[in-house]
Amino acid sequence: MSTDTPPPAPAESVAERYLAVQRSDEFAGLRRALRSLVFPMTVAFFLWYALYVILSAYARDFMGTKLFGSNINVALVFGLLQFVSTFLIAWFYSRYADRKLDPTADRIRAEMGEVTHEHGPRG
Repeated sequence: MSTDTPPPAPAESVAERYLAVQRSDEFAGLRRALRSLVFPMTVAFFLWYALYVILSAYARDFMGTKLFGSNINVALVFGLLQFVSTFLIAWFYSRYADRKLDPTADRIRAEMGEVTHEHGPRG
């Protein structure tokens, strides 16, 4: 049993490998898949939130409309729907990542892990 460790590879070779992966079609597809969900979802949520704020500021009569009983109005329902939509977006993103993003990211990580483990600890 030997305690000798192989000498680490030059940092440039690992850095070059990272750059090669970053330029690969697989990595570009991963970024495209992430952006195709994150950007539209962010815009949609921002518009939904802006609608809530604008209606609260400029449509007070509408937002004050009673829906159920004496304390439940449109503003309260919209406010609670902000939380619901946040959780739905998080749930949808998690499912999307499991199906579309994680398999590709795992393949890329495994490739890079082979390179970095062959040449020493990650740094």
